[in-house]
Amino acid sequence: MDARTVLGHLEAVADQLGVEVRYEPMEGEASFSSGGMCRIRGRPVIIVNSQAPAEERIRTFVRALKRLNLNHIYLRPGIRALLEKDAEE
Repeated sequence: MDARTVLGHLEAVADQLGVEVRYEPMEGEASFSSGGMCRIRGRPVIIVNSQAPAEERIRTFVRALKRLNLNHIYLRPGIRALLEKDAEE
């Protein structure tokens, strides 16, 4: 799968879990940040640096999503493998 397809699948997983996704430019920060998950008004939000390369945006999603319970939703085998591979590292 190419990076655009993977990002689309990861966004869909976040949507299934009720997690809002925001792409925000993070230029001008003291240190480069690719983003991460936080809570805004009690609701989970994944903030992704829109200026980051696709691979770094994917890592942001993976780091955020692997913290959540994914057992009750369907994940494409390639996406599940990506999440499990990252968890092992």
